[in-house]
Parts: sequence; structure tokens; C-alpha cells
Amino acid sequence: MLPPSLLKLIEELAKLPSVGQKSARRLAFYLVSQPNDQPLALARALEEAAHNLGQCECCFGLSQGPVCELCQDPRRNQEQMCVVEEGRNVFSIEASHVFQGLYHVLGGSISPLSGIYPEDLKIAELERRVLELGIKEIIIATNPDLEGEATAHYLTDLFKQSPVKVSRIARGMPSGGDLEFTDAATLARAFEGRQPFDP
Repeated sequence: MLPPSLLKLIEELAKLPSVGQKSARRLAFYLVSQPNDQPLALARALEEAAHNLGQCECCFGLSQGPVCELCQDPRRNQEQMCVVEEGRNVFSIEASHVFQGLYHVLGGSISPLSGIYPEDLKIAELERRVLELGIKEIIIATNPDLEGEATAHYLTDLFKQSPVKVSRIARGMPSGGDLEFTDAATLARAFEGRQPFDP
């Protein structure tokens, strides 16, 4: 019979993405076998992240204050906006050093089967920002899967009558892939090869 504290630790670790019961158990045993300062440092880092990280009021990405550093940077191209599904995608694109504009995080992708519709995403906020900031080009960088493509089609239709140029990152990325796991060189090629998006 495992001690209740260990069972609780395994239970919480198993809630993490891609961590099953066996992996959670292995991680829990590893953590409790380490000197006290290591698991306590991890606990402090988790607590600090939970308290200090939140959503940027402008782009809805990850931020350690009301407005993220990227939105505050006056050197960014104020006429281009890259639209991504999740906040973590911003960091993947930034690592490629090919985009110098602004970002907008939708908070997911359109997926009726999962009960996610356009009104559940930050699409109304995107329309407002594009108008207020005078954006001239929207670069759609949703994942190249079914949901990402559906979202890209929806956004293209939405801005069809506006003077804003809408483009989609090129197919340097594999179909069904995820931006988070795409290397910088592939992302760079995808951005450089972007084309007007015409569903």
C-alpha cells in the first residue's frame, strides 16, 4: 500500500499531458528519492509560475504582467499580425527569428466535434485589434490539421471584404503537425514561403 502523499503526487502527475499512470508513478518515485531541495525547488517554480503568469491583455498570449514584452516592443512591425492557436506557438515562431510583427492568440481552433465554435475563440477581439491598429496583413499560423485548416478558412472568409491582406504560412510544415514541435528552420521556410490564402 503506497503512502497517501505519494498516491496524491502520482494522481496529480498523471493529469499532465502525455503522462500516463506508469510514467506518473516513475516520476513520483524519482522525485521523492531526490534530496529535499530538488522537489521543493520544483514545487516553488510551479507555485511562482501559477501566481505570476497570466494572459496578455493585448494579444492574449502568455505574460508575466498585464501586457507581454512583445506587445510592448515599439520595434515590432505594427502593420503585420500573426494569428496562432495557443500562447506556446508564439515562442516557437519567435525562436525562428523570421517574424517581427504582432501576435494574436485565438485560444484554440474551431472544432465543432469538441464543442468549440468561433464565438468560443478570441475572434471578435482579433477583428477589433485589426481595425484599431490598422493592420495591413494577417498571417494565419494555425496548425496544419483539420481544426487548424477550418479556423484558417473561417478567418479568411471573415476578412474577405476588408482591405487587409490574409496569408497562410506555407506548407513547410507537415500536415497534421503541431507548431510547438516544429524546428526553427522549417518554421522559417514556412513564413518566407507564405502566400495569400484562398480556400
